[in-house]
Amino acid sequence: MRERQVIVQLAQGLHARPASLFVKVAASFSSEIGLNKEEKKVNAKSIIGVMSLAVSKGQSVVLTADGADAEQALDALERVLVSVE
Repeated sequence: MRERQVIVQLAQGLHARPASLFVKVAASFSSEIGLNKEEKKVNAKSIIGVMSLAVSKGQSVVLTADGADAEQALDALERVLVSVE
């Protein structure tokens, strides 16, 4: 399993539109992907799970991925979290 800590740079955090994009990107990979904020971990391919974290700009999250395309998944998801809307 690979993991990567990321500081969210999205102006509005992971609100509806960016969360939807994040889940869409996560779902494009075969790896199992998680998103952790503090002590809570959710499936990154679940819009309900991602939205339940209420991630704001400047907060630290940990991405986890386990599978053949784990590194590529982490790279792509990090780009989503640090892109400027």
